[in-house]
Amino acid sequence: MTTPNASTPTTREPATGARATAPKPGRDSGAPSATDTDTDTARAAAAAIADATLWIELLLRQFPELLVELAPSYRSPSAPRATPSGAPSAPAGPTRAEREEALRAEQAHGLTPSGSRTSPVRLHISDAVRDITDGVIELDEAVHDRLRLPRPRREQVAGRLLRVAGLLDRAAGDDVLLEHIRDEVRRMARRCTRALGGAEPVVRVSGRCPWCDSVSLRAFPARRAVLCVNPACRCTDRACDCRTDPAHRHAWSEGAWVRLAAASGADPAELAASAADTARREGGR
Repeated sequence: MTTPNASTPTTREPATGARATAPKPGRDSGAPSATDTDTDTARAAAAAIADATLWIELLLRQFPELLVELAPSYRSPSAPRATPSGAPSAPAGPTRAEREEALRAEQAHGLTPSGSRTSPVRLHISDAVRDITDGVIELDEAVHDRLRLPRPRREQVAGRLLRVAGLLDRAAGDDVLLEHIRDEVRRMARRCTRALGGAEPVVRVSGRCPWCDSVSLRAFPARRAVLCVNPACRCTDRACDCRTDPAHRHAWSEGAWVRLAAASGADPAELAASAADTARREGGR
């Protein structure tokens, strides 16, 4: 009886032409490759930098207008004082530059310019100026501290914002810092817009309201919510105030957008894009 040779391998060789290669990660295995992940990260960082830059530009345009609104006028423009014929003309009121200079002196030293005032300082404007000024200073110092840079020198709001904008590329490698910069400049730009009387942006959303079946769904990016603006809409949720308060509108927060898209026939991607609070939409208004 013939016994098998112990040195003969018992494993079977692959058939001729077959290649016994391991699956490549990211292709055959279905797992994302490191290259794809790096590309997505770089794309997200570039989008965040672009959005933060646009919010900073919006704040740079609007903050000087807020200072002008804060500086009270010395004579009401709606009631000009008549000058008798032949009488010497009264001196003109302070220019815009003079009002801004008076405001800076009052903020820095507590000095109040002499003369009568007809327009009182509006507290909501004053609070907005103080909040934005403090917020920009804190953001400038936080960015320098996070990037291990020397403490920033004192500067006006515009100078500090430009300095932060110049550091966005260096902050791209820190996701937490970049998100913080974008969120803070967006918050302050929103505060400035509201103080100046700007309307809240509204974006129309496709699909029909699950409660009233009307095409009245609107996204409010500043609130990160979708509302039905139909005054006659009433939902079946007993805890919702739209059943008892005519001024209240049923709202879907971000966590309910998937259910809303399924019930209204809207595209979830379009819904998320409509509710995204970006500076591109604000700058185009």
